[in-house]
Amino acid sequence: MGRGYVGYLVLYCGWAMDLGRGANPNSYMIEEIWQELAKAKYLEWESESTKHTWELQTLKEACESALEEKHFLDTSQTEGVSDEATEANAAQFELLGQVFAKAAEDDTPSEVPDYLCCKITLDIFRDPVITPSGVTYERAVILNHLKEVGEFDPITRAPLCKSQLIPNLAIKEAVQAFLDKHGWAYKTD
Repeated sequence: MGRGYVGYLVLYCGWAMDLGRGANPNSYMIEEIWQELAKAKYLEWESESTKHTWELQTLKEACESALEEKHFLDTSQTEGVSDEATEANAAQFELLGQVFAKAAEDDTPSEVPDYLCCKITLDIFRDPVITPSGVTYERAVILNHLKEVGEFDPITRAPLCKSQLIPNLAIKEAVQAFLDKHGWAYKTD
């Protein structure tokens, strides 16, 4: 499958973020690259979601038509419409609705889990780091705190310096898995 404009933009922004982070982790350029990457990923998700929603709706309508036709055929072959057949048909329609609602869940925006968000900004992590006390923060945010407010953990108040921050790769992978499944979470405004 070929990449479109958005696909290449996402790829290049990802590379640029990795390069920028390696050159200067405190740079505002990284935030700008993240914003562009998030916009591109959101647009990509929006396009795929619209297509997926359309396909699901078309399939749901076809299934509903088939159920209606089956109910009509079943009732025309018997003498009159039985309550049991009508109830069974209604139950099938309800079950069909539940199946399609479940299929649409990943495309339905909801809340990002707290463990995937910075304790200070409440935004989804981009570059999470963990402190010796076990609290995870967004790297740029905690570095700014250490520089502007003081060298202590803002939640535990324990002494903290820049060299004690360690990338939290488990949370970073969890965030990426969440974003891969829930592209709507890339929306930044």
